[in-house]
Amino acid sequence: TPAFMPVGTQATVKTVSHEELRQLGAQIMLSNTYHLYLRPGHEVVREMGGIHRFMAWDRPVLTDSGGFQVFSLSSMNRIREDGVLFQSHVDGSRHLFTPENVMEVQHALGADIIMAFDECPPGQSSREVATSAHERTLRWLDRCRVRFEALQAEEGTRARQTLLPILQGSVYADLRVDAAR
Repeated sequence: TPAFMPVGTQATVKTVSHEELRQLGAQIMLSNTYHLYLRPGHEVVREMGGIHRFMAWDRPVLTDSGGFQVFSLSSMNRIREDGVLFQSHVDGSRHLFTPENVMEVQHALGADIIMAFDECPPGQSSREVATSAHERTLRWLDRCRVRFEALQAEEGTRARQTLLPILQGSVYADLRVDAAR
């Protein structure tokens, strides 16, 4: 870091070609686990050779965990300790995202950097709400790490992907410091 990381939510940066992204200095692209899970599906992306081949991008790819959709689609989901039950904005179907299956989906997508599943609270949340999201995010991080390491061991791909945590804490510096620790 720092790096220019354009967002290709559904494995493409709309209206901008890869050549233009390179000319602008894009070093990595961010794609969205939740949206790719819904369509075309992580197994489709895997069968097509992974996200790099699917999007024809030869530079690193980071996939977020779907944690932002916990916030942005809050009217269509229910947060539980085991995960988040989403109602698809595409067809209304229901999908439970857990720390474990989010690792499985990102593993199948084949991104270089994958993010741990988190609870993203609204900005300016009360301390109580921010603390709850922070603590749940840490518990989910432990579960993500266990599943991530198992997937790496199963395929012998320890160096292929990197798992990064998400730091929560809203506007509360002590919570953010605690998350970083």
